[in-house]
Amino acid sequence: MIVNRSGAVVIGAAVAVLVVACASSPIPKTLPTSLPSRVNPANIRRVGADLPRGYEVTKITGISAPSGIWGLGAGPTAQPAQCGVLADPVHGRSDSAQGVSGSGADGTVYAVVAAAPSGPLVLDRNLVGQCAQWTMRGGNAKANVRLIDPPHIDGAETLGMATDTTTSVEGGIQIISHTYTFSAYLGDYYAFTALVTEPGSLHAPLTPRFAADLLVKTVSVLRS
Repeated sequence: MIVNRSGAVVIGAAVAVLVVACASSPIPKTLPTSLPSRVNPANIRRVGADLPRGYEVTKITGISAPSGIWGLGAGPTAQPAQCGVLADPVHGRSDSAQGVSGSGADGTVYAVVAAAPSGPLVLDRNLVGQCAQWTMRGGNAKANVRLIDPPHIDGAETLGMATDTTTSVEGGIQIISHTYTFSAYLGDYYAFTALVTEPGSLHAPLTPRFAADLLVKTVSVLRS
């Protein structure tokens, strides 16, 4: 974190009939993923072995979506409102969520999986096009979110988000943290990884690529 004295902190025919039918059909709001493969959420614990050497790894529960890691507290609101679902596809339902986290000098890393609350989850590509950047607020914190390139995972829709969260604390001090989040829509399950770093750290932070690669490993482990 970086704080100054004033408290501010410095991504033929049959064919013709078919063409006409397709042209008159509405474009779906969501693009279906491939048929979901089997997912074993209990395997999430094995992801701890992929965290950096020397990191203290712990099990976590109750965090079902990226917004729960961005420091916004419960029930944050988004502007535009429709963009909020990208940060919380399971609508705050965390009973089934489980994961691991690891902390070290380079930052804090998370890997989480949660069951879809009502039927398979799909990523709304129209919504992705509308939400290249948006904001979320919760408690004393505000998060500026922008979409970034996600990793490719066979049979899954993926999303990448970079978030700068500003939190106001006592004395007018503001704390800024950076989070890189990558998520995968796995039919009846949703998985994501996140890397939280603080500006001004004396140690070289982990890169967004680490969190992106970790999502690929996480999905592989969950499907194994």
